[in-house]
Amino acid sequence: MPRNRRFWLGVAVSALFLYLALRGQRFDEIWAALRSANYLWVIPATAVFFVALVLKAYRWHLLVRPVKEVPTSRMFPVMIIGYTGNNIFPLRAGELLRAYLLRQREGISVSASLGTVVAERTLDGITLLIFLLAILPVAPQAGIPLALLIPAVAVFAGAGAALFLAATFPDRARSVVARIAQMPLPRPAGERVSGLAEQFLDGLLALRGAPNALGLLAVSILVWVVESGKFWVLMQGLPFDRPYYVMLFATSVVNLATVLPAMPGYVGTFEAAGRWSLELFAVPSQLAFSFILLAHAILWFPVTALGLVLMAREGLRWREVGQLGAWAGQEVGAPLPPSDSL
Repeated sequence: MPRNRRFWLGVAVSALFLYLALRGQRFDEIWAALRSANYLWVIPATAVFFVALVLKAYRWHLLVRPVKEVPTSRMFPVMIIGYTGNNIFPLRAGELLRAYLLRQREGISVSASLGTVVAERTLDGITLLIFLLAILPVAPQAGIPLALLIPAVAVFAGAGAALFLAATFPDRARSVVARIAQMPLPRPAGERVSGLAEQFLDGLLALRGAPNALGLLAVSILVWVVESGKFWVLMQGLPFDRPYYVMLFATSVVNLATVLPAMPGYVGTFEAAGRWSLELFAVPSQLAFSFILLAHAILWFPVTALGLVLMAREGLRWREVGQLGAWAGQEVGAPLPPSDSL
């Protein structure tokens, strides 16, 4: 990690956003707000969050189903372990961890697994931008600069259209990939890239056709409406009150901010985006920051604790996680080298 530029970029981004989140704050006021909070509301807020996680596992089951029928009950622990990987390991190692576990447990290729993860993240981005665009006009203060919003819409809309077209016209997509792979690469490497691309396209089969894509988008909308309920329930324990759509707006902003490179657990980007989104609706600064700290804790601690338990149950060793990058670069399906210690 110390030699990885992406790792240090994440550290720099987190440091910058932590500075923005803490700028102008008085720690005595933050501490007073945290002390005055009613922490009994953490329990139902966490319960609502886990309902949203079950819905996410169900959506992932729908994405994987064209490749192999894997019940939601088996997808859930794999997803939780992947989220734990993102919380504690740099460079979003949790996504590779999900692909590795699906390969080991269900025999699904890495490329197909990553295809479903890309489809999942794209659906999330499109859904959250829909919420953002719908709610932003009623914000009482200045909105998001178009210089930031337009590129985000273009990226996710473009990605969604590309994935939909690739899933709907797989033969054309394979032909395009084959042409690209053959131009700059030697024949063996080009054939391998084409094979990996074909498996990746298998992971997009759930998006084939408008009814399937719209159905998955509807599930994604339900996922994020429920997950924003965690924010709304948690708000009951602090001395401010805002409509549900404000919590939906804050949920959208903080989760869109997680696409930025940052330290594990989205440190800094989550706090700065959350503080800004609540201040936009006239929530006092120290209350907004205190609230976001609690919300981030609910996101991080329960999932990470459960994920570590599930990793232990799977017999997954720390060294294996560290070797995921090398493993992913090998031929699809190649096992990790044996490891004898954590």
